[in-house]
Amino acid sequence: MANLKLPYLATAALSGALFGAGLYVSQMVDPLKVLRFLDFGAIPAGGWDPSLAFVMGAALIVMFIAVRLGKRRSAPLFDTAFHEPEYRKIDRRLVGGAALFGIGWGMAGICPGPAISLIAFLPDNLWIFLVAMFAGSFAGSVIIPSGHARRLADAQ
Repeated sequence: MANLKLPYLATAALSGALFGAGLYVSQMVDPLKVLRFLDFGAIPAGGWDPSLAFVMGAALIVMFIAVRLGKRRSAPLFDTAFHEPEYRKIDRRLVGGAALFGIGWGMAGICPGPAISLIAFLPDNLWIFLVAMFAGSFAGSVIIPSGHARRLADAQ
């Protein structure tokens, strides 16, 4: 693995930069754009912005193809094995966490990926979102520990 480290890190850096650029170009870093997409109540008045659905659709198509191509390989180019999720069970914690994430996204118009990308531009009050996001993540891990071993045992 040591000889794969530089190509692996370079690929990770390039992928992250490409992802961040994609968030910026698609305007998913603009909270108002996201909130206009999430406001289904504005459909009758013509205020709903469906453009982010095309961004998500394109991402699904690209990932569908990438996963199909990846399944043909025994290992990634710059790693020794593919790393798939260990836990695949849909339970109350997953659904509850997804709901809380969605509520936060709908309130702020920002989700964690774009929030990290926005650090490069330092918009007003981003620090409030970032502090709240990290505090909420930490508080959630203290209130409800992951129980990683138990959850894996349940999944088997």
